[in-house]
Amino acid sequence: MADIYVKGLDDLERVLKENVTMDDVKRIVKTNGDRLNRYMKEQTTKAYVKGYSTGDTASSINSEPRDGGLTVAVGATMNYNPYTEYGTRYMSAEPILDPSLERVRPQFLSDLDIVTEK
Repeated sequence: MADIYVKGLDDLERVLKENVTMDDVKRIVKTNGDRLNRYMKEQTTKAYVKGYSTGDTASSINSEPRDGGLTVAVGATMNYNPYTEYGTRYMSAEPILDPSLERVRPQFLSDLDIVTEK
């Protein structure tokens, strides 16, 4: 699974510590992690349309809470997923992660904004 890092976490952490409980943050992370998992599985039906999809990628997508629930890792675990995600010189990319992240990001940020406005 590829790691994705978000810039500005120091500022976010400061605001969160001042305004919210950790339970709020954990709930938001879990909810949006589950949403990302669901969207990635949906995306496999849109990305893999060349006729060779067997459904293995969709069934390999899972969520793993980390850091006591403050982060969640979501990803496909088939060994070929980096090739389908980013393509090779022999095949074009069939991304499922980036489109799913773009779909989840606005709601995730909105959820954090709502909680930090308390």
